[in-house]
Amino acid sequence: MGDSGEAGATDPGVTGRYERFGFGAECEASGVRFRLWAPSARTVDLVLEGSTVPPIAMRPAGDGWFEVTTDAADVGSLYRYQIDGGLAIPDPASRFQPRDAHGPSEVVNGGAFAWTDTAWRGRPWTDAVLYELHVGAFSPEGTYAGAAALLPRLVALGVTAIELMPVADFPGRANWGYDGVLPFAPDSRYGRPEDLKALIMTAHGLGLMVLLDVVYNHFGPDGNYLGCYAPLFFTSRHHTPWGDAINFDGPGSAHVRAYFEANVRYWLNEYHVDGLRFDAVHAIVDDSPQSILTSIAQTVGRLRSAGRHIHLILENENNEARYLEQGGFTAQWNDDMHHVLHVLLTGETEGYYADYAQDTMRLLGRCLTEGFAYQGEVSPYRQGPRGEPSTALGAGAFVNFLQNHDQVGNRAFGERITALATPEAVRAATAVLLLAPSPPLLFMGQEFGCSRPFLFFCDFEADLGQAVTEGRRREFARFRQFADETRRAGIPDPNSEETFLSSRLDWREAGSAVGVAWLAFHQDLLQARARHLAGRLAQGPVQSLGFELFGGRGIAAAWRFADGSLLHLRANLGPAPVNVGHRVAKGAYSPAMVLYASRQAPGAADETLGPWGARWELWPAATSARAGTA
Repeated sequence: MGDSGEAGATDPGVTGRYERFGFGAECEASGVRFRLWAPSARTVDLVLEGSTVPPIAMRPAGDGWFEVTTDAADVGSLYRYQIDGGLAIPDPASRFQPRDAHGPSEVVNGGAFAWTDTAWRGRPWTDAVLYELHVGAFSPEGTYAGAAALLPRLVALGVTAIELMPVADFPGRANWGYDGVLPFAPDSRYGRPEDLKALIMTAHGLGLMVLLDVVYNHFGPDGNYLGCYAPLFFTSRHHTPWGDAINFDGPGSAHVRAYFEANVRYWLNEYHVDGLRFDAVHAIVDDSPQSILTSIAQTVGRLRSAGRHIHLILENENNEARYLEQGGFTAQWNDDMHHVLHVLLTGETEGYYADYAQDTMRLLGRCLTEGFAYQGEVSPYRQGPRGEPSTALGAGAFVNFLQNHDQVGNRAFGERITALATPEAVRAATAVLLLAPSPPLLFMGQEFGCSRPFLFFCDFEADLGQAVTEGRRREFARFRQFADETRRAGIPDPNSEETFLSSRLDWREAGSAVGVAWLAFHQDLLQARARHLAGRLAQGPVQSLGFELFGGRGIAAAWRFADGSLLHLRANLGPAPVNVGHRVAKGAYSPAMVLYASRQAPGAADETLGPWGARWELWPAATSARAGTA
C-alpha cells in the first residue's frame, strides 16, 4: 500500500494513507500540532517530559477544544496534557504509550512506515478461515514480532485470516485487551507501532488477512481520564454492565462519534488491517436517528468502493439480523452454533447453555442451515424473546466456532474443549465446523489440541485487582460446581502472573504425537475446504436445502452452490450408532466425491453412522440436479 510518509496525505483511497484526524499530536512542517477536546477544562497546558521547556499554554479553539503548535516537540517527544494546572493526563488519541497507560504519550509520525504491500487489496470473505489469537499469549515472546514469526505455520494449516484480540493500550503487564483505555495506541507490552505494522505487512505477504478486535462499548476501569475533563463523553441516561454508557446520542455526542469513527479509519488506513471485529455491540446504547454502527458501516463502505476487501464482524448477543441484512456488516460471531455443539459434546446445561438443553439437534440444524438458533423465540435464560429472522442472510453471515477466547476463558479454569469431551466427539464437531459453508474460526492452539488453559487474566493495582478477583469468584457462585466457597477460592487469580503465563501456548505440543495428529486432521479438512468449497462459495449465494433429524443425535443437511453442485452432511453427534439414510441422494447411486468420512465399524451399513461420526459428500452439478432436499 505504499509508504505514505508525506505529511498531510488525507485521501484514504485504495492504498490506505495516513490521515489527519484534527485531534491528538500530528506532525507538521512547523513542528507538532496538539489538539484536545476538554469541554470541562478552564485551561490546558502541554507538558513535554524530559525537556527544559516549561508547560506550554494551549489556546481555546471553540466548542471545548484546545490546541497549540510548537517546534519544541518532534517525533519521539513524550508529552502530557495538564488540566487546570493540576492533573496531567496522557493524550486520549495517543498513538503510543511507552510507559503504559498512565504514562506520557509519544509523538508518532503515523505516515512514516515504509509499507511494501502496495498490491494488497485483501481477500474476499468467501475465502475466510479465521484464527483468533492473543498477541501476548500466542508466541513465547508475547510480542508482535513473535507472532509474525509463527504466521507461516498458520498458512500451512490453511488459515486465511488472523483475528487479533484487542491491542489498544491497557494498564499493567497483561490483559485480554477488553480493558483498553487508549484506543489509538497499540499496547507497548507487545512492541512499538512499527512492530505491529510489520506483523500486518508480513501477514499480507503470506496472503493472510488481518482482522482486529475493537471495543467501542466501554473503557477499562483503570487509566481512563476522560471523565475528568470531558464528562460529556459519557451519559447517565444509559447504563451498561460497566457503568454509564459512552455518549453516542446526547449533547456533545458529535465529538464522541467522530472519535470512534476516526478510530475505525485509523486501523483500516494507517495500519492496513483488513477488517474489524466489534466487541459486544449489544452493549452500545444509541437512540440516534442513525446509530453509530450505521455511521461506521457507511464510512467503511466508502473505503470498500475504492477497491478494498474490508470485513466488519459483529459480536451481538441480541442476534439482530438487520445489521447484517442492510447495515453494511459482513458477518456475526454465531454463539448459538458454539453453544449447541458444546451442549452436545459436554452435556453441560447450566447458565446460558440452558437455552440449548432441549431440542438440541433441531437447534443445531437451524444453526447450520439458517444461521441463528434463536430468531425471535423466547430464551428461557434471558426470560424474553431473542433474535431476528436470519434465514435470508446466507451462510457467509455467520462465523462459527467450537472455541474462542470467551467460551474458553470465561470458564473458571479456562478448559479447552479437548479437556471436556472425548477426542471422537471433538473430531466430529470439528469436521462439521470446518466443511460447513459458513466461515469457520479456530482459537489459537486448537489446531494441535493444546492442553494448556486459556484463563481470564489482567494486572490491576491492588484495590481494583482484589475487587476483580473477588468479583470473578462471586460470578461462579450460582453454578452448582462452585456453590462451596472453598471451591471458589481455588479459581485462579486473574492478577497473578502465573495465570497469564499458564495461558501462553506451548508450541512444543504441536510436535508431540498427539499434536501432530490433531494438526494433520485440521489440515486435511481445511485443504478439502480450499480445494472443493472455496471456489464454489465465490461463485454466488449458497442455497440452504434444509435439514432432517434421525434418531436421537443424527442429522442430515444439504446446500446447493451457485454452480448447481450439492453439498451434503450426515452426522451423528452422539455415543450410539444412528441410521441417517440416503434421502438426499434420491436417484444418485453414489456421491461423486467424499470430502470427509469418519471411520466406520467393519461391516456397518452405509446408512449407519457410528458414535460421533460424520460424512461430507459433494455431487457435481450434473448429478445434483436430480437430487432432492434433505
